[in-house]
Amino acid sequence: MLNSIHSPADIKQLDLSELQSLADEIHQFLISSVEKTGGHLASNLGTVEMSIALHYVFDTPKDSIVFDVGHQAYTHKILTGRKDKMHTLRQKNGLSGFTKRQESEHDSFGAGHSSTSISAALGIAIANGINHSNGKSIAVIGDGALTGGMSFEALNHAGDSETDLLIILNDNDMSISKNVGAMNKYLTKLISGKMYSTMKNKSLSFLEKMPRMHEFAKRSEEHLKGMVLPSTLFEELGLEYYGPIDGHDLPTLIKTLKNLKAQNKPRLLHLITKKGYGLDRAENDPCKFHGIAPASDDSSTLDSYSNVFGRWLINTASNNKDLIAITPAMCTGSGMSKFEQKFPDQYFDVGIAEQHAITFAGGLATQGLKPIVAIYSTFLQRGYDQLIHDIALQNLNVIFAIDRAGLVGSDGATHAGCFDLSFLRCIPNLTIMAPSNGLELYQMLNTAFKMESPVCIRYPRGVANIAKYETQDTIEIGKANVLLKGEKIAIFAYGSRVDSALKAGKVLGGSVIDMRFVKPLDEQLISQIANSHQQLISIEDNVILGGGGSAISEYLHQQKITTPLQILGLPDDFTEQGSQTELYQQYGLTAQGIIKTIQS
Repeated sequence: MLNSIHSPADIKQLDLSELQSLADEIHQFLISSVEKTGGHLASNLGTVEMSIALHYVFDTPKDSIVFDVGHQAYTHKILTGRKDKMHTLRQKNGLSGFTKRQESEHDSFGAGHSSTSISAALGIAIANGINHSNGKSIAVIGDGALTGGMSFEALNHAGDSETDLLIILNDNDMSISKNVGAMNKYLTKLISGKMYSTMKNKSLSFLEKMPRMHEFAKRSEEHLKGMVLPSTLFEELGLEYYGPIDGHDLPTLIKTLKNLKAQNKPRLLHLITKKGYGLDRAENDPCKFHGIAPASDDSSTLDSYSNVFGRWLINTASNNKDLIAITPAMCTGSGMSKFEQKFPDQYFDVGIAEQHAITFAGGLATQGLKPIVAIYSTFLQRGYDQLIHDIALQNLNVIFAIDRAGLVGSDGATHAGCFDLSFLRCIPNLTIMAPSNGLELYQMLNTAFKMESPVCIRYPRGVANIAKYETQDTIEIGKANVLLKGEKIAIFAYGSRVDSALKAGKVLGGSVIDMRFVKPLDEQLISQIANSHQQLISIEDNVILGGGGSAISEYLHQQKITTPLQILGLPDDFTEQGSQTELYQQYGLTAQGIIKTIQS
């Protein structure tokens, strides 16, 4: 049956029993496909029935479905004509792991970071009104994304807008109790139907002539619904609340969505789904199966940078109760799971709330504690104002452990940490470090922990290239490290590109410098190297504009040193998706790329 689905129009020809068979096929297809390509498995298994029901009831692209994050959108991709390309998911020149406007007319809004769907869908709904369009706007948001403050800002606006917006809350952190499940289904069907709405509106209109009875009726309704439905928060914000209902029950989903499609006011449907639905091992461990890697022959036993950071946290906290570790919902990805278990009182997961995480850390720092914010490079972008205003301006001693810096591979442009050196370097009071291996990361963390000002340590996704890294050593602030002494050519390398620079330097007979610090620069060494070599190269996994190479160039210009400098980095564009190896080769950030640059 799945092979006959080429567009949403095809599923509208099916009856309910056929839709259920289709859902079963999609479950099996997702499991076999994603296990080969890698991707977000558990969350997508939980949204198969919801996606089928949405496309059965609504008509994309006239109606707009905005998926939050995009972790929920694989079935949507399959139903909108991309099933035969799913084998290219997250690969170079293949399908994106997220919704992407350039990929399909059915992707009404691009997604990568969370908590954006309600804002975007509200914008589309209001635009529909301005343009006199009868298209519907639907936001699909997970319960985790509701921890992001942007969601509540959008809910606050939506509830006051009187616009045609449907919000679907995909709640996969709870289950429906059997003893109340049937009643919940019945009530939701009832209160989403025309009969209930008409009776309710006419009754309230009549009772408005008797103020006391009117108030009593409203309170009675709220209390009755509040006894069985968690509606109070959303209705106080001005949204009509419906649910919760079983998000895997296709007949109920379709009936309810048809009822809600007929309405034209801000409304929220609460679905209960199960992450990993239909795959026992994913249901039992949804965290592990949230994002899976494709099958690989990689047998490396070396730790990742994230695990090196996690190990440092545990070792340091063992002797220092002032250490406070903070994450905006990235505990596992940032290597903090063991730390959370061992030091629960020194660990805070604030949810998907990057702005709050940073200012919260600032508050802790004012009281003499040592807060460390573990955050992905692209997620730090969301807290930029707080970094400047609440941390750097006040010169507060907060450490930022910036994971996933540089090219991250298959997650693509939304998660590539290509801009951090540029947007951090311009901020006063910051010290910025870039380790080239696990030992340097450990030393830099030791150094940062002894400082009394804000520090950023940015490191890549992947293996830390060293087996032994635990040490008490620190490094001198602003001091680079000469790894190879040669003649004529000198290569200044940052972070993950040091290894490639070293390989190229050995071939070229040149000098190689591990810069280690983006700010402050080792100006004395730069002058010495520039005056003793004929050609300079800098290389980094950041955009060229405003990055580490730019910092060296600015210094050379100030000192009127004219030794030519060639800056290698990422172009003024959003990066593509693909493996890290493929992308480093594409952008010339390998040993071969350096050699080619010199030879040309």
